Amino acid sequence: MLYPMWKLKKHDSSDRVEVQMVVTKSGGKLADVIKKAIEDSVITMAEYEEIFSVASEDGAIDTHEQALLRELNTLIQDKIVVIKKVP
Repeated sequence: MLYPMWKLKKHDSSDRVEVQMVVTKSGGKLADVIKKAIEDSVITMAEYEEIFSVASEDGAIDTHEQALLRELNTLIQDKIVVIKKVP
């Protein structure tokens, strides 16, 4: 299992340091599920539940997964993506 890590990359010619987040295996899987779910700008409750199931299937929500879930939440709050509720 891969865990999120932050890599610091120092540029030789300056004092500038770049911070990069390492993509985790579980985060990559979550990203794929989210992309598939939001293709049509509508998420069904089944897709919504699958997203959170995938996010927590390894017992922890890592930094990469948190960022993905935060972005999904922003899309929902901004009404770019809507959750389709079954009557």
